[in-house]
Amino acid sequence: MNDDRSEGRPDDPGHGNRQEQQERAAHRRRRSDGHPDPERLRYFTHGDGAPRSGGRHGPRAIPPQDPGAPRRSPPRRQGDPPAAGSPWSPPGADEGRRPSPPATPPPPSAAPAPPAQGRGPVDSGPVQPPATPHESRLEHRLRPPHAYDPAPSHDAPGLFSDPGRNEYDRRQAGARERSSQAGAPVGATGRDAGPLPARDRSPKRSAAAERRRRRRRVVISIAVVFMVVLIGGIGYAGLRVVGFFGADDKDFTNTAGTADVIVQIPQDATLTKFGEILTENDVVASVNAFTTAAGGEPISAGFYKLRTEIPASTAVAMMTNTENRVGRVVIPEGLQLDTKEGIDGKTTPGIFARVAEATTVDLNGEESGVTVEELAQAAATATPQELGVPSWATDAVTALTGDHRRIEGLIAPTSWEAIDPSQTPVQMLNYLISRSASLFAQWGLPESGTSTSNLTPYQTLVTASVVEREVNRAEDYPKVARVIVNRLGVDQALQMDSTVNYTSAIQNIDVAGDDFTAATKWNTYQQKGLPPTPIGAVGQPALEASLDPPAGNWLYFVSVDQQGTTLFTEDFEQHKRNRQQACDNGVLKTNCG
Repeated sequence: MNDDRSEGRPDDPGHGNRQEQQERAAHRRRRSDGHPDPERLRYFTHGDGAPRSGGRHGPRAIPPQDPGAPRRSPPRRQGDPPAAGSPWSPPGADEGRRPSPPATPPPPSAAPAPPAQGRGPVDSGPVQPPATPHESRLEHRLRPPHAYDPAPSHDAPGLFSDPGRNEYDRRQAGARERSSQAGAPVGATGRDAGPLPARDRSPKRSAAAERRRRRRRVVISIAVVFMVVLIGGIGYAGLRVVGFFGADDKDFTNTAGTADVIVQIPQDATLTKFGEILTENDVVASVNAFTTAAGGEPISAGFYKLRTEIPASTAVAMMTNTENRVGRVVIPEGLQLDTKEGIDGKTTPGIFARVAEATTVDLNGEESGVTVEELAQAAATATPQELGVPSWATDAVTALTGDHRRIEGLIAPTSWEAIDPSQTPVQMLNYLISRSASLFAQWGLPESGTSTSNLTPYQTLVTASVVEREVNRAEDYPKVARVIVNRLGVDQALQMDSTVNYTSAIQNIDVAGDDFTAATKWNTYQQKGLPPTPIGAVGQPALEASLDPPAGNWLYFVSVDQQGTTLFTEDFEQHKRNRQQACDNGVLKTNCG
């Protein structure tokens, strides 16, 4: 309920026009400036000066008082003439008012009305003159908006009637009537009477509230849609993982396939990744068919020559057969670039021959790949940068431009799994040399400076290649490296049979005849110092032995039996006796006594 009882009262007959309101306000002001009216004071208190707890709306909340207290004559009603003895009536009070029938005076013989409970006689003392129009307007401006402005007749004697209270009672009666029509008990009040009519709200406030509600609905809708999509996606992915929707098990049936194709499998690829690559190249029909056929069997990465549209089981069988590998080359320690024939009649394919064989493939009747000649030509003529030569070997390689042997020893002995058969000869050599340099660095070869033996990185690589070709046992590598370093230190010719065999047409550990006198850069019987290039592929054990050989005064060594037993000495006479032992065991035949 709205406590502002001034709402809806402009039409009430007790209010009058604007001028009357201003005059009434001035009248109240003058009365408040004078002496307090005991009767009014008694009206607004309990009679003993204590404030009334009921406020100004007190006709219904006036507590009982002493029955013997004097009674106040009832206030006159709005529109009634002033009571007898009223000292003053505001000018123009009757202007603009509706006429009302004159009040009938009580008969003289009638007994006086009993006094109102808690009220004393009305003090009809002097009243201040009315305020000027200027003061009335000022009082009106200072009055709060919608403030309750009782009529001046409230101060007059007679029965008090509160128009605001009347309006409130009227609304309550209407609410009770509506509640009774809606089914509420007749006479119900308060909460039992049902809700009162809702107050009108500001249009601006209602529009803002509607916009806020609309925004909340939009935000909530977006959040709900996002959560539904997120939960649905996670659930779908999980159901696919557990196989709820079923797996794609399609598979081909033609074991012969339809065409040749080269497929590359990258390093560290999972079996599922294998299946995806084969499916993309139309080798198998589905990933699940391939993984099921593989059954967890390990398959190496690299290049494969396969057939398209073959059963998954056929694809697995082809990939586990090394004959279908393309670009896979195994280079053992000590292997040279060129193919060599041994004294026993066996031919050892060189690095160039092995690379050419591994990368040459027949695809649907057309052969592709590189040849030995193309590789040798690229090694002899391409720049060190094109070949991927490391900086510590660039000068030595440049010095032998035109000779394919200038890259000897720069390709490390290992299993090369993925030489791309579609590359050119220069690209293949670049791939092998650049990755070999990384391997050498991992094995401890520095990129600059010298080792503990005062050898540069390239000289260390050359020394290691000689060590690897001279003896068969890795435990002898450090002592052989020390012999080479000691001979270099005293400017003694190395006189290593392995360096002579490097340029020989027939490889023979027992060098004889013209090989001793061959005028080549690699003949250490004729040339002092190290050969111009390594004489084979250098492995990690020989390289580590050459980087830091053990201390010792050895200058000579010789293998004395077929098991590779090697004897070391610093005395030449002892060396000759050791050599005779090798002759006696059939290891050597040249210069035997």
